[in-house]
Amino acid sequence: MAIVNHIIELETTAGIEVYDITAHIQAIVSKSNLQNGQALIFSRHTTTALAINEFEPRLMQDVKAYLRKLAPEADPYLHNDLHLRPNIPPDEPVNAHAHLMAMTLSTSEIVPIANGKLTLGTYQAVLLFELDGPRRRSVFCQVWGE
Repeated sequence: MAIVNHIIELETTAGIEVYDITAHIQAIVSKSNLQNGQALIFSRHTTTALAINEFEPRLMQDVKAYLRKLAPEADPYLHNDLHLRPNIPPDEPVNAHAHLMAMTLSTSEIVPIANGKLTLGTYQAVLLFELDGPRRRSVFCQVWGE
């Protein structure tokens, strides 16, 4: 069994935004020359998340509105009391809402590979959720199989 590890790097542009990273993952699968196996996609941050769903612009607006209702940025959160937390760097953001959104979603997804392709359904895409941007982000992708 072969294992290929790769990190996808990207610059995000907004506080809450959704990015379709399917093409990046398929490129990793194609370059690996694996025909059958699995791709693990893992978010390397506590304020980003992953999901498999349809990447349709109006749905993405609905998703962002839903997340904002779920954990409103303006609500009072203990995590945001920076003056009460030890060893806080001067550039520490007030971002409890982003952590809560990330915990509601997922940090990883696994997609089967068959005949050298991700086996996503017709409308499925691998989505990265930026919840505390803009920032430089990285996603770990591990592909294994034969």
